[in-house]
Amino acid sequence: METWDLLRNIWFILVGIFLVGYSILDGFDLGIGILFPFLAKKEKEKQMLYKTIGPFWDGNEVWLLTGGGALFAAFPHAYATVFSGFYLALMVVLFALIFRAVSLEFRSHDHKRKGFWEGAFIISSFLPSLLYGVALGNIVAGVPLNSRMDYTGNFFTLLRPFPLIIGLLGLTAILLQGSTFAGLKLSGELRERACKTTRILTNVHLALFMLSFLATVLYIPDVLQRPLAWIFTVFVILSLVFLRIALQKGKDLLVFIMSSTSFLSLWGIVGAIHFPNLVKASNDTTLSITIYNASSSELTLRVMLIIALIGMPFVVGYTIFLYKVFKGKVRIEEGY
Repeated sequence: METWDLLRNIWFILVGIFLVGYSILDGFDLGIGILFPFLAKKEKEKQMLYKTIGPFWDGNEVWLLTGGGALFAAFPHAYATVFSGFYLALMVVLFALIFRAVSLEFRSHDHKRKGFWEGAFIISSFLPSLLYGVALGNIVAGVPLNSRMDYTGNFFTLLRPFPLIIGLLGLTAILLQGSTFAGLKLSGELRERACKTTRILTNVHLALFMLSFLATVLYIPDVLQRPLAWIFTVFVILSLVFLRIALQKGKDLLVFIMSSTSFLSLWGIVGAIHFPNLVKASNDTTLSITIYNASSSELTLRVMLIIALIGMPFVVGYTIFLYKVFKGKVRIEEGY
């Protein structure tokens, strides 16, 4: 393998790592945001849920920024196509994330409109969680492209059955991250409520996974020839089985780990199915954007890899330090 091709493959994996990191970490606080009205019944419980994600949510989004920056630097053509073709959906996501950050802060200070900011927090957590999966479903299934790598569809092209199924699957994965993290960090009635929610979500998530598997075989029959995708499929199912066993035994940390492993395995399936494509062309596969026709120069990839190898340990180290400092149960006596 030539050096340039090797670098392209490495960057495909690195972008995937950043996306996996973001999904697992920011997934739980997005999930808690959506589950907020179902888990919290009293004001004290609401404060506890806010406190559960308070130290983490902004640091988790570093992984999204890093992944976007990596995609822009390594595969600029794919970045341009996705961000221009999915412009409206991505603007909705962007404004939702901004409004979510604002709602987290304003709820604590604007007591007259506390209910409004709670609603904003819930909606701004739900929209990105659903749209991320819909966007990914479109990228994997394919969108119409022309010879200049431009998206030629419209907004309604993105709302096809397969991407919507993947969107719902991604949504339930995020909800499962939220409920398992809440069960890990909380105690008493809140923990029991979170565990009950986890049991329900595990069944729903598994059902949607089977539905998405059938849809994938229908829309992307080549998946049957990808053995790595089958391996990750087994990992998803085993993770959910072990999650249920750990949940019955009250092992909260293992429950969260199994939920995260399931999420990671979903991304493994996507990578195995999609490689070497970055954006698949539904109208003509020869127009697909791949790691080979959309990458930066060999020099750029090499320099960026050096920067990534220097910078990534700081991001990982900061994340580990943050979770170590704020480990353990959040206690209701401590207030907000």
